[in-house]
Amino acid sequence: MKKLFIALGVIVVVLIGAVVALITLVNPNQFKPLIVEQVKKNTGYELVIDGDLSWEFFPSVGLSIGRTELRNPQGFSQQNLFAVDRVGVDVSVMPLLEQKLEIGNVVLDGATVSIERLNDGSTNLDPLTQNKESTPQEPQPQSSDTAGDDAVGASEPWSITLEGILITNASLSINDLQQQQITELQDVNLTLSKFDFDQWASLQANVKGKNNQQIFAADFGLEFKLAKDFANYELRNIALQASFDDEVNKIESANIKLDTFAFDQLNALTFEVVGKLADLSLNTSGAGQLQVDQAIQNIALNEVNIETILEGDSLPVSPLNSSLKSDIKFDVANSHLDLVLSQFSALDTELDGKLAVTLADIAKVRFSLHSPNIDVDALTAKMGGENAQGKDEDAGSSDSQTASSEKEQEPDLSALKTLDVQGDIAIDKFKASNVKLDTVKAVVKINRGIAELSSFSANLYQGSIAADARLDGNKTPAEYTTTAAVKGVKVLPLLVDAAEVDVVEGTGNIDLDLAGKSLTPTGIKQNLAGTVKINFEDGAVHGINVAQLIRENYAKFTGKKIDDVDGPQKTDFSAMTATLRLNKGVMTTNDLAAQSPLLRVRGKGQANYLKETMDMTISTSVVGSLKGQGGADIDELKDVTIPVRIHGTWAQPKFALVFDDVMKAKAQKEIDRGLKKLDEKLGDKIKDEKTREAVDGLLKGLFN
Repeated sequence: MKKLFIALGVIVVVLIGAVVALITLVNPNQFKPLIVEQVKKNTGYELVIDGDLSWEFFPSVGLSIGRTELRNPQGFSQQNLFAVDRVGVDVSVMPLLEQKLEIGNVVLDGATVSIERLNDGSTNLDPLTQNKESTPQEPQPQSSDTAGDDAVGASEPWSITLEGILITNASLSINDLQQQQITELQDVNLTLSKFDFDQWASLQANVKGKNNQQIFAADFGLEFKLAKDFANYELRNIALQASFDDEVNKIESANIKLDTFAFDQLNALTFEVVGKLADLSLNTSGAGQLQVDQAIQNIALNEVNIETILEGDSLPVSPLNSSLKSDIKFDVANSHLDLVLSQFSALDTELDGKLAVTLADIAKVRFSLHSPNIDVDALTAKMGGENAQGKDEDAGSSDSQTASSEKEQEPDLSALKTLDVQGDIAIDKFKASNVKLDTVKAVVKINRGIAELSSFSANLYQGSIAADARLDGNKTPAEYTTTAAVKGVKVLPLLVDAAEVDVVEGTGNIDLDLAGKSLTPTGIKQNLAGTVKINFEDGAVHGINVAQLIRENYAKFTGKKIDDVDGPQKTDFSAMTATLRLNKGVMTTNDLAAQSPLLRVRGKGQANYLKETMDMTISTSVVGSLKGQGGADIDELKDVTIPVRIHGTWAQPKFALVFDDVMKAKAQKEIDRGLKKLDEKLGDKIKDEKTREAVDGLLKGLFN
């Protein structure tokens, strides 16, 4: 035992003597030229050590280096690639005897890194990469002694502890002349607490910086535990606080927190962002469960719940509240995002569905969305309503139309060229301009500037509508086509809801085939062209009782008196059809037809939907008793065609009978009747054609 103590004492004395000899006999500054030479040889950089190298010893041995600079090659604006004011590191001596490596505080103070990229693409880091590529590492044969040492080391592994790392007042600048970008990191500080394997340690870091006109700052902290094999680790209490400011936006605070983090497990995440985006104030917060696989190829954010408040004068409603509940998955390798939207609500409108996005040169988007109810009118009301000026004032003024069209601008559809979108939309109930639809279904496609509504269907007013449309955004102005078929719609409630007019009732079928260009309100009207075919059944035209109008005007013309009976101001029909042709703001028709047991109606004319005026002539033939329409019968007008002119503005149309034509028709009718009676009396005596023409002319003269 005595010999053992003597041996240990000798070892301790030798170690202490070696340290003392190292400190007193070896001046570390004599290694400066060697260090500089080796750096130049292996990297091509010039190393300048202005400060002294000094030993530190007992209870630890360490080395402190003063001001040191790594110079840039020629041609770069900054003198140094790297510079540091002081580097210090120490290692405890006594634990080495027990195969314990205890490193004290590693100090790095005043470090600066300057990275540059020139216009030709070269950087001041190229010597590092070029030397690494030109000097391949040859595998070294391992001696049996070394192998034995490794075996011993494997059986008795060293333990490593680190008292801490302290980086203070560091900075980084990246000057990219090719991209005309300058990124600067300043006041970079990092503190690592005492580190030991399988023990929790803390890391804190903060930085301030700018990128061109963008200014940002961040504080980061976490706790971690690392296994001895470096294969497994755990993280907890992860927190990031950041701010951002540029010429337009200002994020006052962005806070992200993770209670824990481990691969292939759910990790609770919360965040909050407060600031301004352009002229909008933003306050958003949320929570979810973050999951990342070991390869960091699949990232999932489950049970996401986000609440957002936007405020600003440019918003239709301020404040604008919205909430989102969803599950999000991102495939890093394929740049593919999947989003399951459990609920999104804003402005009393809700959405749910699925969205998939694949990022590429042309983004690929697939979606399926559903809403229980969308009320555009309620949204408009919340947004403060529309500016109603202009329609009532100078509704027919071409000058106002021209002035408004000069202010209108075509929308920018260039974004359509960068999208590949396809999806379907389902809406249980939909309301716009007071028109109500339900069971709305639509299929939408957007590909390289072409937008298509390949299928649209809905139920409305006891009928249905089916339509499709195509928009070519590659042309300026944009061009579009649309076809639609409306079947079995109750026209009166539709007109009342849509335009607050009750001019027509009945069951309507409408077929549209339209094309146009321009997406401005005036441009749409000016360039819209195509046909609209209508077929109404079992209805009536409100606002005019044609039978009563004929009776009253005929009585005034002939001086006869009729009973004062006020019938309903409408004209019934069993069927009404028309083909409307639209071209450059004018709608024309020449085949308007309506039938009823009492009347036969034919019509033609035009309507200007830019000026909202009309000029139509409706020719009516009495084929039955007018008593059915209220009032006495007028047999004299039976089978006589009576023209009615409808003209003026849409809001206040005017009706007038063209009675000179009525009397000519009645005279012709009397002539024909007289010729028939004369023919019956004279028989063969009037068979001579010249005689007949003479008699015909005589009778016509009686009526002129």
